[in-house]
Amino acid sequence: MEYEILKTEVNDGIAVVTISRPKAMNALNTRFFNEMDQLVEEMANNKDVKVMVITGEGKAFVAGADIAEMVNKDAEEGTAFSKLGQNTFSSLGKINIPVIAAINGFALGGGLELAMGCDFRIASTKAKFGQPEVSLGLIPGYAGTQRLSRLVGMGDALYLLMTADMIGAADALRMGLVQKVFEPEELMEETLKIAKLIASKGPLAIQKVKTTVRKGLEMSQTEGEKLEAQQFGNLFGEGSEGEKGMTAFLEKRKPEW
Repeated sequence: MEYEILKTEVNDGIAVVTISRPKAMNALNTRFFNEMDQLVEEMANNKDVKVMVITGEGKAFVAGADIAEMVNKDAEEGTAFSKLGQNTFSSLGKINIPVIAAINGFALGGGLELAMGCDFRIASTKAKFGQPEVSLGLIPGYAGTQRLSRLVGMGDALYLLMTADMIGAADALRMGLVQKVFEPEELMEETLKIAKLIASKGPLAIQKVKTTVRKGLEMSQTEGEKLEAQQFGNLFGEGSEGEKGMTAFLEKRKPEW
């Protein structure tokens, strides 16, 4: 597939994916979902990529879904469009590398849902966040009602979902919606530092952290602890990543993965 919306650059094991529909504030349409599905598959099969960063071009990360594409859909088509976006954003959680959202501007509606589908979020001080769907007589369709409450708690989630209030980066950081905030000119540099730090760790261990945490959220704590013990044990043994890391530590040198 030729990419019209997504621009990708890979350096030192870090893939930076830029959503490029600046005239439409990077609004999400069917073409975007199809391209992102293809890109995720490519990244999953690219052994040189250890971390993926998603950002937006221009003033927006993503300012929402493409209303012009949605306005004439009937109920069945609306459900299908919701499932299309849900499946795409779920794939970001299933891919075996970390996915970081570098939120440069507006992350509204589907844009916030995309950011929440990533493993964690780094924001510019100028970033704005919100789920404004009720202002259009809609609700979030790309798992926003589910992910937002899990990230910030029911009270803050219902407040944002019911009021359509738009908040800044400081409030998003307070709620736990984002993990770090930087000045606009520092956003990508600092995000890439974090990505490179992660890429320097045991790649299989990073994969297992992601898998264990995400699957654990769908389990009871007892079941999650069993999963953790199994994944922990899988990193031991002769020639294993755990053996390499622990041996390097004891020998006071950097591990070679």
